[in-house]
Amino acid sequence: MTSTGPSGAVPDNKARTSVGLDANVAAAVAYGLGWITGLALLLMEHENRFVRFHALQSIIVFGALSFAWFLCFSVPLFGWLVSLFIIPPVSAGLWLLLMFKAYQGEHFKLPIAGDMAERNI
Repeated sequence: MTSTGPSGAVPDNKARTSVGLDANVAAAVAYGLGWITGLALLLMEHENRFVRFHALQSIIVFGALSFAWFLCFSVPLFGWLVSLFIIPPVSAGLWLLLMFKAYQGEHFKLPIAGDMAERNI
């Protein structure tokens, strides 16, 4: 059973999407392979703002972490340490948190990336 909002409309985090998944599942999938699945869902989902928000937040967060990892890996010693011992655990923690929050149907917004995603969906 799907709950409806005050106007009788189904909220974005409960509705089905144009890709055929429930919105919370599609939003969680947006984080599945980082920016890659985020980009795929952003290109495929045209209507559901909840899914589009999570897809764009995924692109921003994991795109930035991928770029930071690449830059740090290019710098000998200190950069290598950061790219091996800091970025992977941060990425894993964010990945789990964001997937869980999206699957729960929450509009969970990270401070900078979430604001950017909200402005651009």
